[in-house]
This record gives sequence, structure tokens and C-alpha cells, in this order.
Amino acid sequence: MNAVPQLRDQRALRFERIAMTSVFGDPRDRRSWSGAPANLADALERIGIAVEGIHPHLGLFGKLSVAAGDVLSGHGRPIDGEHLLRSARSRHRLAGQVAREAERRGIEHVLHTGSMDLPALDLSRGVKHYLYCDHSWALAMPNRSDLDRFKPRALAAFEKSERESLGGLTHVFTFGAYVRDNLIRHYGLPADRVTAVGSGMGAIEPHDGRKDFSKPSLLFVAKHLFRAKGGFLLLEAFRLALKRRPDLTLTIVGDRRSKAFVPDHPAIKFHGHLPWAELQRLFRDATLLAQPMLNDPWGQVYLEALVSRTPVLGLDRNGLPEIVDGGRYGFLVKHADPEALSHAILDAVADPARLERMAIAGQRHVLGNYSWDRVAERVGFC
Repeated sequence: MNAVPQLRDQRALRFERIAMTSVFGDPRDRRSWSGAPANLADALERIGIAVEGIHPHLGLFGKLSVAAGDVLSGHGRPIDGEHLLRSARSRHRLAGQVAREAERRGIEHVLHTGSMDLPALDLSRGVKHYLYCDHSWALAMPNRSDLDRFKPRALAAFEKSERESLGGLTHVFTFGAYVRDNLIRHYGLPADRVTAVGSGMGAIEPHDGRKDFSKPSLLFVAKHLFRAKGGFLLLEAFRLALKRRPDLTLTIVGDRRSKAFVPDHPAIKFHGHLPWAELQRLFRDATLLAQPMLNDPWGQVYLEALVSRTPVLGLDRNGLPEIVDGGRYGFLVKHADPEALSHAILDAVADPARLERMAIAGQRHVLGNYSWDRVAERVGFC
């Protein structure tokens, strides 16, 4: 990008070498966290920052030890993998691995792609830690449907651990401004230590061809999280909308677990694992991405749709309002109920000319504001 040499002339890089961590897999592996760490790492290297991956993990014995300790402490038995990782015991074990590995490699800067392997335990050695995150625990809680499964003591411990994890960071980079504002307001981080840098897109290539927006073709990408992505909500809304628009169609992309929830209906098509070219075609053929995700903090799928000239529809929460600029490039539904969602779908497809205008403007917006090179410049130079 032309901006990189200009920025270099004005100010120095924040760091020349950095370790990037992820508890969900090798951060250089594109299958980890939708490929975000790997894409950012590649972009950082394009501006001259050497990136090494660190993948801290517990192992079976470590998981059993953490689970047993939490039970004995009255936090309850972990209900899932995320519950286990949010435990203070897990965080300190993982943070210890990161600190030891950074020392072994002689690394002085560590960029975490989530707070699960924090707090930083090697600040006394002069190592600086940074965080790139798409959410916060405080933002996640109001929209979670499983909070009643957690013991109050565990919830209090999660909040305490999150505050401890954020406290020793040199700087925090967030996907969106709504996360930045929450970290400042709820967790008390100084405003000059938190910067919204956005995100890039996946591998979906921009589409500049024309399509017939008069054919209401909905797309929903469930992957393996059918319920969390809003699958049951969408199916009921689609059933209601179909009564008034019998020409509606719905294409669902998911895995075998998702397929079990999809009814056999002539207006609904299900696709399992697809070659990338075929998935890209589905994005381009759709006239509306209907993705009412219940608690997804950001949603790369929205960017992939918009770059394909497909307007998006989802719930008015988390990162979507920011991505669509309050509704300029997509439709926001206030309430997570089938009736409201069905009305929104019908309203969206009722005006094909509006959909086409929104599609063109939305693609221009995404191409101009969301790229991994732009994120890397903000992380590396700010």
C-alpha cells in the first residue's frame, strides 16, 4: 500500500518484532479464529514487522486440574471450553506459557488475540503486552442465554480475571469503537491506551457484476453454530415471511450438526462443506444476507456479504450497527423475535432498487474502510 512508506517517513514502527498468541490454535493457521490472527500477521510482515506465533494450551491434565480446582473453590464444574478458559487458573497457566516462551525467544513485545492467556506475568522483565480483541466480557453478558448455568461465584471470578488481564497491557486494539468505549467506560482503561483499528475481510473477492434484486434470495451462514448464529430465529421468521412472499428462498450453509435443524422444504436449500469458489458464488447470488446473530461480537460474514454486493440484515447489537453505519448499508432489527425479523425481511426485499443502491454503496464502504493492511498500519504505527 502507498500509505506505508509515507507513514514510515513520519514516525517509527511501534515494534520491529512481535509474538502473536492465540489459545484457539496456531495464530499463523488460517483456520484459527476465522483466520484473523494469520491475516493480521501477514499484513504486519508486509510493513516490516517480524511475527512469531505462540499457541499456549492446557492439555488434558491441565484441563482436569483447572476443572477440579474450580469445583473445590465453589465455581462449579465447567459447562464448556470457554468456561474452562475463562477460569483464573487457566489464564495464569496459559499466561505462564506465553511468558516462558517469549523469554526463550528473546521477544519483548507480545500481541494477544484474546484475553484468555492474560494477565501478563513478565512485566518486571520489561516485556510489553498488547491485545487485539473483538469483544469484552461485559458486552457479552447481556446477550448470553446461558448465564443461569454459571454459578454467581464463577461469574464474579470471570469479571475479576478480565479486569486483571486488561490492567497490565501497554495498549489495546479493538475491532470496533463500541468495544473501545466499553473498555474505557466499564473497565476504566485510559482512553489513550485503547484504539479502534477495525478488521480486514476474509478471502471473498469483490464482486462488481449485476444481479437481479427482484428475486428475494436469502443467505444464512451457520457453520457449526446454528443456534448462536440465529438459525432457529431465522427459520421461524422465514416461515412467517413465506406466507406473504411465497417467492422467497433461503440458502443455509453449515455443517452436519446444523443440517439436523434444517427442515425439508422446497424453499430452503442446505449446503455442507463447500469449495471456496462455490461459497463465494453463494454470496454473490444472494440478494440479502439474513444473519440474526445472537451474540457474535463482530461478524466477518457481514463484510464478506457486503464486498459481494449483498446487503445484510441482522440484530441491532454488537458490531453490526457500526459495520453498516447505523443502517446505511444493511437492515437492523431491534428485537430478537421471529415476528420482528419476518417484517424486516419483507421490508428489505420489497424494494429491489433500494437493495441495489445499498449493495453498491455497501461494497464501496467496506473496500474503503476494512482491510488487514489498514489494521496493520494502525497497530504498527499508532
